[in-house]
Amino acid sequence: MKRSRRSEIPPFYAMEVLQRANERAAAGDDVLHLEIGEPSRRPPKRVIEAAEEALRNRPLGYTESAGLPELRARITQHYEDFYGLSVPFDRVLVTTGSSNAFLLTFLSAFDVGDRVALASPGYPGYRNGMAALGIRVVDLPAGPNSRFHPSVELIEACGEKLDGLIIASPSNPAGSMLLEDDFKTLVSYCISNDIRIISDEVYHGITYGERAVCARALTEEAVVVNSFSKYFAMTGWRLGWMIAPDDLTEPAERLAQNMFISPPGMTQYAALAAFECLDEYDAEVHRYAENRAILLEELPKAGIERFAPADGAFYLYADVSELTDDSSVFCEAMLAETGVAAAPGIDFDPKGGKSYVRFSFAGSTEDIGEAARRIVAWRRKRS
Repeated sequence: MKRSRRSEIPPFYAMEVLQRANERAAAGDDVLHLEIGEPSRRPPKRVIEAAEEALRNRPLGYTESAGLPELRARITQHYEDFYGLSVPFDRVLVTTGSSNAFLLTFLSAFDVGDRVALASPGYPGYRNGMAALGIRVVDLPAGPNSRFHPSVELIEACGEKLDGLIIASPSNPAGSMLLEDDFKTLVSYCISNDIRIISDEVYHGITYGERAVCARALTEEAVVVNSFSKYFAMTGWRLGWMIAPDDLTEPAERLAQNMFISPPGMTQYAALAAFECLDEYDAEVHRYAENRAILLEELPKAGIERFAPADGAFYLYADVSELTDDSSVFCEAMLAETGVAAAPGIDFDPKGGKSYVRFSFAGSTEDIGEAARRIVAWRRKRS
């Protein structure tokens, strides 16, 4: 039987590591999960109660394809409160996770054969999703010199006429943020060269110094994508949103109507309550900062000393090239011998990722501390 060539994309290796870690746990061995970018704590009580109330008292049928009007309005208020930005109600589309928002963006903005650039390392869902749609992915080999972000210099060096550029600040896996002046320069260049900007802002709210810059503050032509998964700790609830520019709003909504009908109703009612719990979410960010400090202090004792600037998100992207020439083998051995699961860099950079490992510190502080102790003991035993 025929099978689509678009399905011939690489796996999401972090999820494969999760599967092996779960198999280890099912066999009775303990596991410390530093491979998956998932907050370990449940959403606040008010969010759970809002979901329960919706189950009891709401019909939970289809909502509008763009989402509940009251949730869209609350998202616009969030942009006013958090960024001081005025976002028109009709530009907000609620989606089934940010992954859905990216798919709608790719489908509404680009045709088969269009060229879209992204930094390597970068989230694999961008690259693999676009490849499945026939969009030409242009990797920009980003490293310490560009803080692991795209730059005008990298775009010009790639030698391609681009149709789009994905920006993620804070980024996954690096956790680094674009400096505001660099962001402005990049946006200005893209506007001048008719390059559509897609700004992944899923990790906004999780920063350890300056707030992240919203692309919409620099241009109304950018597509802004965000999610309830990370800052709002609702990964399995599968809810996100996008702010579309004027020319993509109706196309994206038509695609959503035909492909997805509507986002899940119960989750949307719960998300309304999430905006009332910002103090609790900010306390979680303080906990992430504590976890980050533990790894930054302890991992160098294991010979893991070079990290991308961890300005935000909950990841350390570590250069392990002095310890291994294959981070996949390194991660497999670490899981087998210590029970600590981490994601190999090939997930995020097919060419240079063998030299890197991503450690997530979204788990409990106790687990992060124990994982650090095990890694240090493991490396000392091996050296």
